[in-house]
Amino acid sequence: MNTTVAEADRLGVGLARVHGWCNVLGGLWPLVHRRSFEAIFGPKQDRWLMYTVAGLLVGNGSVQLRSEGTPEGTRAARRVGVATAATLLTVDLVYVPAGRIPKTYLLDAAMEGALLAAWGWHARTRGV
Repeated sequence: MNTTVAEADRLGVGLARVHGWCNVLGGLWPLVHRRSFEAIFGPKQDRWLMYTVAGLLVGNGSVQLRSEGTPEGTRAARRVGVATAATLLTVDLVYVPAGRIPKTYLLDAAMEGALLAAWGWHARTRGV
């Protein structure tokens, strides 16, 4: 028997959508208005790298937004979200203290940490 959207875990589906939008909007920002992005997060020498990460964020977020409202869809959105957030958090926490990226990336670290905590809480409370 397939689980319908109505029977799905609404919290997990909602978390997938919130995380998906965070990734899509975070990825679109440097693509749509590079100057404001660099004003906050510092000038980028390798723009190709900034555009590559931005594209990956848009793609990952799109996968989360389009995930089915089923337990399987929520698990897939969680896997993409956790992998993305863990990677970004690690980069933030390694390269801010090293002085390679501006301290404003700690704002991103806080958001990524909160998303990871939310997914962890969801998995523990739902037994998934």
